[in-house]
Order: sequence, then structure tokens, then C-alpha cells
Amino acid sequence: MAKSKKKLSSSDIAKSLKTLPGWAVDSDGALYREFHFSDFSRAFGFMASVATIAQELDHHPNWSNVYNKVNVRLNTHDVGGLTRLDFELANRMNQFAEGDKKSGAGNR
Repeated sequence: MAKSKKKLSSSDIAKSLKTLPGWAVDSDGALYREFHFSDFSRAFGFMASVATIAQELDHHPNWSNVYNKVNVRLNTHDVGGLTRLDFELANRMNQFAEGDKKSGAGNR
């Protein structure tokens, strides 16, 4: 899936961040969030679900998992910053996490 990879301005990033609960920009300029789940199976299931979307978008997260936590960093290496793709994937991750929360996983 071909998507525009135009680097966002600081003001575009600030505006987009306001619509993305739980996310922040880290010291390296990447989007960052730590997701919490009720257990390892829920955390791993979240990662498996997101992997399908990441593949569809051809945009893959930098992430790690320790037991019930998934730490995510998003940026677009090609442009050396953040693009709409980063925010789109972050939004989709929030949707998956919210769906898992509603099913009783206890995500924050």
C-alpha cells in the first residue's frame, strides 16, 4: 500500500498529537507509548493484531514486549521524522487496545 511519506512540521505533529490519547513524542522525535495489558497473552495478541495492520500499511513499529507491557516507538526512517503513517498506525494501535480493554484486558 503506497502512502505519502512527507515529514510533518512541528505544528502538524502538535495538532495530530492532541487527537492521539496516550502518545507523546520522545527525545529522539519518535511517537512513543507504553501499553499495559492484563497478562502476556493479551499483550502478545495485541502485537499480532497490530502486525497485520503494520504489514498492510507497509509501516512497521519499533517495539518490545515484557510480560504484560508493550513499548512502541514510531517514526519514518526514510524521512528522518514523523509522517501521517506514524499517526495512522498509532491510531490503529489505540483502536486495538481500546477493543481489548472493552473485552476485559485492563489496558491503560
